[in-house]
Amino acid sequence: MKLTLAGLKDTAAWEAAGIRLPAYDVEHVAEETRKAPVWVHFGAGNIFRIFIGGLADRLIQEGEMKKGITCVETFDFDVIDKIYKPYDNLVLAVTLKADGSTDKEVIGSLTEAVKAQSTDEAEWNRLKEIFANPGLQMISFTITEKGYALKSADGSFFPFVQADIDNGPAKPGAAMAVVCALLYERYQTSKAPLAVVSMDNCSHNGEKLQGSIVTMAKEWEKKGYVDADFVAWLSDDTQVSFPWSMIDKITPRPADSVCQELKKAGVEDMDPVITSKKTYIAPFVNAEGPQYLVIEDKFPNGRPALEKAGVYMTDRDTVNKVERMKVTTCLNPLHTALAVYGCVLGYTLIADEMKDAELKKLVHEIGPVEGMPVVTDPGILSPVDFVDEVIHVRIPNPFMPDTPQRIATDTSQKVGIRYGETIKSYVAKYGDAKKLTAIPLAIAGWCRYLLAVDDKGEAFELSADPMVPQLTKAVEGIVVGKPETYTGQLKAILSNANIFGIDLYEAGIGDKVEAMFLEEIAGPGAVRATLKKYLA
Repeated sequence: MKLTLAGLKDTAAWEAAGIRLPAYDVEHVAEETRKAPVWVHFGAGNIFRIFIGGLADRLIQEGEMKKGITCVETFDFDVIDKIYKPYDNLVLAVTLKADGSTDKEVIGSLTEAVKAQSTDEAEWNRLKEIFANPGLQMISFTITEKGYALKSADGSFFPFVQADIDNGPAKPGAAMAVVCALLYERYQTSKAPLAVVSMDNCSHNGEKLQGSIVTMAKEWEKKGYVDADFVAWLSDDTQVSFPWSMIDKITPRPADSVCQELKKAGVEDMDPVITSKKTYIAPFVNAEGPQYLVIEDKFPNGRPALEKAGVYMTDRDTVNKVERMKVTTCLNPLHTALAVYGCVLGYTLIADEMKDAELKKLVHEIGPVEGMPVVTDPGILSPVDFVDEVIHVRIPNPFMPDTPQRIATDTSQKVGIRYGETIKSYVAKYGDAKKLTAIPLAIAGWCRYLLAVDDKGEAFELSADPMVPQLTKAVEGIVVGKPETYTGQLKAILSNANIFGIDLYEAGIGDKVEAMFLEEIAGPGAVRATLKKYLA
C-alpha cells in the first residue's frame, strides 16, 4: 500500500491494516480549496500535520468545512519536496495510547503545499494570488517562537532581518518579512479583513506575532517601500486581527517502532528522512491522544466552525488564564522537574520516571499539592482534571518516546515562568513562600543538574541552554562527594530575579534550596537519599 491518492483506492487493503481513510473525496476538496482557499497555515511540521490538519479533517468529514488547508513552509523547503509532494499531501496519523495500542488514520485535509520562497517566481506568485483572494479568512502559524524573533540580545536586528528590511516586500527571505509582504499584497488588492493566528506554544503568542509583523511594516515605511496607510490597516484589529491561543499536544519525533509497525501492516515508503536543515520527519506523525487548543474568537472575515472539532473559542483573558494554568502549574513545571532529575538519575525516557516512587511523588506535590492553592482557574477547563490527566495518563504513557534530555533544553529560560510565578503567588497570598517544599526541591535538582555529574558520580552532557556557560561558571569548584567545596556559589543564581522572576531569598526559600542542594552533593546516591527524605 502506498500513501498516495492512487494508493488509497485499494480501500480493502487499508481497512485490513486497520487504517481509517477519509470518508470524503480528497481530490475534490483539494480542487475546491485551490480555487479559493479559506485557511492558510505557515509551518508544515508535525504538530500541524496531526493536530491542526486533524481538526480540519474532522470538520470536512462532518460536513462543517468544504475546503482544506493550504500549507506553507517558510524555513525547510525539503519538507515540501520530500514529505508532502511524494505523498500527495496526505498524512498518516498515529495516536500512541498508554496501553500500547495505536489508532491509525489518513488525513486528507492538507490540500496544497507551497514554499514561501520569493526567489521562486511560480511559488511566490501562487502565494500572492492566495492572499489577494477576499475569501481567505485566516492564516495560522506553528513556526516556533524563534520564527518571530527579529533582534539579537543587544537590540540590533539579526543580519537576515536587516537584509529583509533593506530589500523590501519584493524579495523577502525569512518568515516575518514573507508574511508582511503577503499582507501588503492583500492590502494592495482586496483589502479584505483577515485573522492572523499564532498557534505556537508560547505566552502571548498573538501579541508577539503582531509585534514582529508590524515592526517589519514600519521599517519598510521608513525606507519608502510601503505607505503609512498600510501600517494603519495592519494595526487595525477590525481589519487584521492577531488572536491569542494556547496549544497543547506532545508530538515527538517519528518513532522507529511506529515505522516498523506500519511497514509490517503493508504500508510502503514510511522511512523518516533528515532534511538539509536537519529536520527529522516522516510520512507519518506519531503523537499522544490528549490535545487542547484554545483560541481568542476574533476573526474579522469569518472562520471555520472550529468549536465543532473541540477547539475552545473564547476571549483573550481566558486564553491567557488557560496558558498560565498549563505553564505555571499543571504541565510544564512537572516536565521540568522530571527532566533535570531524570538526567541526574540516569533516565532516558520520561514515562519511565513515573514508575519511580520519589519522582512520581515529586510531580504530585508540585502540581496538585503546591500549585493548586494559587492556580489560575480559566473556567473552561478544570485545573484539577487537567493535572490529573497529565500525571496519570499523559506523562506515564510508555509509548511516547520523549526524553528528559530533550525537555531539559533551555531550562534557565523556563524556570522563571514554571516555578517563579507560583513562588510569587505564594508571596502575595501568604507573605512568603516558606510553605513550599517540592518546588524548592525541583530548583535544587536543577542546580545539582548543572554540575553535569549524575547520582553515580559519572559525568554527563548538559542539554543546550543559552546560560550554560554563565551557570556552570557560577557553580565552578563544587565537587560531588565534597560538600565542603560548597561556599555559597548558588547565591548568585538563586537571588537572580532575571532567572526566577523573583529573588528566592526575599521569597524566603533561597536558604532552603541551598540546604537541599548541599544534601544532594554529599556523594553518590545523595540525590536519591534527598528525594526520599523530603518526599517521605
